Amino acid sequence: MKAFTIIFTIIAIGLIIFNITQVNFNNLFEDKSVVALITIFTALCAIALLQVLRLSKKVTKQLKNKK
Repeated sequence: MKAFTIIFTIIAIGLIIFNITQVNFNNLFEDKSVVALITIFTALCAIALLQVLRLSKKVTKQLKNKK
């Protein structure tokens, strides 16, 4: 599971970096810029969800070891 979260986090970071290059900062609400901004936001959400999943698995493992 740890490898899964790491791989998808790296992919999401790559998407963020790529989409930052696609944003036109002079006109943020242009067609291509809006799509890039939405993708950046989505990738940030994916990273947050993956980290929550990783932490929940870690807590579950610790609770099982206590019993």
